[in-house]
Amino acid sequence: MTDLPLTVAGKTFRSRLIVGTGKYPSNSVMVQAHEASEAEMVTVAVRRVNVSDRSKESLLDFIDTKKFFLLPNTAGCYTSDDAVRTARLAREVGLSNWVKLEVIGDQRTLFPDNEALLEATRILVKENFVVLPYTNDDPVTCRKLEDAGAAAVMPLGAPIGSGLGIQNPNNIRIIKEFSHVPVIVDAGVGTPSDAAIAMELGADAVLMNTGIAEAQDPIAMARAMCLAIKAGRAGFLAGRIPQKRYATASSPLEGTLGQVDSDQ
Repeated sequence: MTDLPLTVAGKTFRSRLIVGTGKYPSNSVMVQAHEASEAEMVTVAVRRVNVSDRSKESLLDFIDTKKFFLLPNTAGCYTSDDAVRTARLAREVGLSNWVKLEVIGDQRTLFPDNEALLEATRILVKENFVVLPYTNDDPVTCRKLEDAGAAAVMPLGAPIGSGLGIQNPNNIRIIKEFSHVPVIVDAGVGTPSDAAIAMELGADAVLMNTGIAEAQDPIAMARAMCLAIKAGRAGFLAGRIPQKRYATASSPLEGTLGQVDSDQ
C-alpha cells in the first residue's frame, strides 16, 4: 500500500509524531528531544506562554518556529467558555488560528468533558479556527466532533500522563474506520511499543509529551518514539496476518519423514 503524508486542514506534514513542551528537566533537553523526535508539530499550553510581555523570556524562545509548526492548546480549561477565550487569546497574540482543544471534565482523571468540548468546537469552527479536539475513545463522540467541523479528532489512548498505553484498541480501530478526518491518538503513550500499536491500529498520528519528557533519557526516548511511529505505520501499510486460534505450520509438510514413509 502506498503511503500518503499526514494532511490536516490542507497542511501537509512528513512526520506523524507530534510532541509537547511540558515536564522536561530543562529547556535545553526539550530542544534536543524535539530535534531527535523528527516531529514537525509542537503543542504548547497557552497558559504557559508569556503573552502579556513578549520581551521577557518565554517558552516560545526555545521553539524554532521555522522548523516546527506551533499548535497552541487549551490545557487547564474546565469550561467551554474558558477554552474558547484561551483559543481566542492565542490567535490575538499571533500564535495560531489552530488549536488543540481541551475541556477537562474531571481533575483527578483529566478525562474530557465531551458535552462542553462539542460546544466549544462548534463556536471556534464558526470563528474560522482549525480545531483539533482532545476527546475520549468513543466513536460516537468523535463522529459528532467531526460533524461539528473538527479538522481532526484526538481520542485518548489512556489518561493523560499515565503511560498505560492503548487501553481500548478496538475503539481506536472503529474511530479510524468511521472518520473522514485524521485520527490522532493523544495521551497515555508510555513506551515506543505503545506508539507502534497506535499506528498499527491505523491512527494517522500520535501526540505525546510525558512519555518522552519524563523518560530517564528524554532525548533517547524521543528518537525511539520516532522510530516506533515509522515502524508502526509501515506495519499498518504492509497488512498484518489474520489472527487465528490455533497454530499453522510455517514450513511445508512435504518432505518430512512421516510424509516420505507414507509415500512408499
